[in-house]
Parts: sequence; structure tokens; C-alpha cells
Amino acid sequence: MKELFQAIGLGLVVLLPLANPLTTVALFLGLSGNMNNVERNRQSMMASIYVFAIMMVAYYAGQVVMNTFGISIPGLRIAGGLIVAFIGFRMLFPQQKAHESLEAQSKSEELKEEPTANIAFVPLAMPSTAGPGTIAMIISSASTVKHGVNFPDWVVLVAPPLIFALVGLILWGCLRSSGAIMRLVGKGGIEAISRLMGFLLVCMGVQFIINGVLEIISTYHA
Repeated sequence: MKELFQAIGLGLVVLLPLANPLTTVALFLGLSGNMNNVERNRQSMMASIYVFAIMMVAYYAGQVVMNTFGISIPGLRIAGGLIVAFIGFRMLFPQQKAHESLEAQSKSEELKEEPTANIAFVPLAMPSTAGPGTIAMIISSASTVKHGVNFPDWVVLVAPPLIFALVGLILWGCLRSSGAIMRLVGKGGIEAISRLMGFLLVCMGVQFIINGVLEIISTYHA
């Protein structure tokens, strides 16, 4: 069980900076102003379910996509590292707020015409929570897991769904408590946390690139 908790903890440390539920909270509050509590709770639940489903598909179908297009593990690590580092730079030096993205603006226009429109999948689940960086990280992690890790086989089998379910549960809890979180942290606090997450993502992205380059060099020498 100790190995399982270690794997889950590692997965959450890797995914939560990318998912960044607090940014989704700010976006949710901006888009759900005309909704009643029942509708807000329903949208929160659906967004969490969608995030879990997207992550599961990325983890289990990512290897098929790689094999289809002939993508190597080092290539995926370098590409994933570039994406993660780019997202980290955007979080460190934001040019656009989450609620100002094209997806959020189009959904805002739709909500003006139809107040009960669905915001759970776009933009809450994708691209706000399970965006390109999260998907790239999951596919890369899946490839790393299948090419040898220090965890037992049963942990490798059980941990990923539990990690994705916990990310969905954390998102659901944040969205359900969105009003209290904003009162407690405030917009400034969310921006500060996002920048800290961005710095971590830049470091993770650079490390991904380094690992990919080292793997290419070791393969070449071998």
C-alpha cells in the first residue's frame, strides 16, 4: 500500500500544477453568474466527470496514437516538455486571463442567449483543466510507466484511475466551494498561486527536455 500512496502522491504533484483548479474556479465564477445553485452544482459535477474521462482516454489511448504516427519516447518527452514549459511561461507572464480566452468569450456570448448552456466541457474541462499540457504530460507518463518504473505491476494498474479520479474530485470540491475560495484567496491570491505553478511547470518542462535529450544520447552511444 505504501507504493500505491507514493504513486498517487507523485501523480498529483505532476498533474495538479497543470490542471490548476484555482484558475478554473475564477473562470467558473465568471461564467456561472446567472445560474442558480442547482445548475452550478450540476455543472461542477459534469466538469469533474469530463476531466476524469479526458484523462483516462489520454492515458490509455495515447500509446496507440504514438504507435500509429511512429512517435518515439524521447521525441514525446521533448515535445511534451516544450508544451509544459510554454504553458508555464504563459502562467508566469500572463498576457490573457482565463476568462478572456476565446473559448470563454464564445461561451459567455452563448450564455447571454441561453442562460442554462453547458459550460462543463468547454471551457471548464477543456482547455481550462485538461488542456494540451495536461494531455501531453499524461501520454508521456503513460509511455514512461510502460517502459519500466520502480513500482509493482498492481500499483501501475491501479494508481492512474485513482489519480485521475482524485483530480476530478479536487476540481469538483473547488468548484462547489468557488465562492468561499474567492473570498478567502481573492483574485490576487489566485494569480500568485498560478505564477508559482507556472514556475514549477517551467522546471518540469525543462527536465522533460533534458531527459529526452539524454535518452537520445544514450541510445546513440549504445
